[in-house]
Amino acid sequence: MEGDLFSGLSNGNQVDGKVLQTFQKSFVQVQNILDQNRLLINEINQNHESKIPDNLTRNVGLIKELNNNIRRVVDLYADLSNNFTRSMEPSSEGESSGILKSNGKANSKRIRSG
Repeated sequence: MEGDLFSGLSNGNQVDGKVLQTFQKSFVQVQNILDQNRLLINEINQNHESKIPDNLTRNVGLIKELNNNIRRVVDLYADLSNNFTRSMEPSSEGESSGILKSNGKANSKRIRSG
């Protein structure tokens, strides 16, 4: 599954397993929040349609929870974007940070001392 999801990443570059695990974990978190949001929206809609004062009052809290969840999703995607960008940049030591070139060879750039 991971190979399928990320096989086309960065023009054929290969990403190491740790990076893939981080991405997968974040995507699972996002999906869980989105699933929870679907349930919240359904409950909000039912409460709205019922027009029962207590249900309408409850919607205030549910909508706040929904907004917080949306913020969390935005934050997770921002973190994913930053992590992805960092994973595609060469490290300060001249290595590829786990990224292989499309020819399958690691970046062989050396840094000379002194």
